[in-house]
Amino acid sequence: MFHKIDKLKRELDARRPLPTETVQSLKKDFLVRNTYHSNAIEGNTLTIFETKAILEDGIVVGGKSLREHLEVINHKEASLYIEEHLGETVTERFIKEVHALVLSGIDRRTAGAYRKEAVRIAGATHDVTPSHLIQVKMAQLVQWYNGSSHLHPIERASRLHSKFVNIHPFQDGNGRTVRLLLNFSLLSGGYLPVLFKVEDRISYYEALDLAGAKGDCQPFIKMVVELEEASLQQYLALLQ
Repeated sequence: MFHKIDKLKRELDARRPLPTETVQSLKKDFLVRNTYHSNAIEGNTLTIFETKAILEDGIVVGGKSLREHLEVINHKEASLYIEEHLGETVTERFIKEVHALVLSGIDRRTAGAYRKEAVRIAGATHDVTPSHLIQVKMAQLVQWYNGSSHLHPIERASRLHSKFVNIHPFQDGNGRTVRLLLNFSLLSGGYLPVLFKVEDRISYYEALDLAGAKGDCQPFIKMVVELEEASLQQYLALLQ
């Protein structure tokens, strides 16, 4: 499953150091697109061009809520935060800090705090972790992740995402937080970040539900592999 992307990664690594302007341009573009899509998956109605205007020009978009503006700004801040900590040991505190940034100014009560209420993922065929077990399950998740460096970076990041979703540790903001954590894991492992597009939301949810309900993570890992391939191909195409 990883043969093709490993080959593409070797091709990209052979071209390093990459041109600074090219890398900065790609990172800037990814930040806008990833912020738009990650928020849109959760129901944010800002367009990609409105998202770009907020991020790059500080424009206030008429007719859109304060929350939607904050979701854009917060996603950028959380993205920059994970970049600052690439390669570091993952802790519960780190995860809570990422989540706190995602919900900054939106919900002070729950930002960075594990949920205390029972929830259910709409449409899912499996239950998430009961609130009284979240602390234990998150400690186990962190221990698993820090002991799983033997896994291929794509599989490691994918399983982190799947396990986190099954716990659903926060009252709100779980999706945005875990997609950031997945990209943190990929970047820390030497790979490129991936982009889950809003138009692929159904297949994304279905793959995660299969992993949660049946324990079959392969379809989701395959999805991340395909997204990683797209990221690598994009970089290589610009370096021709």
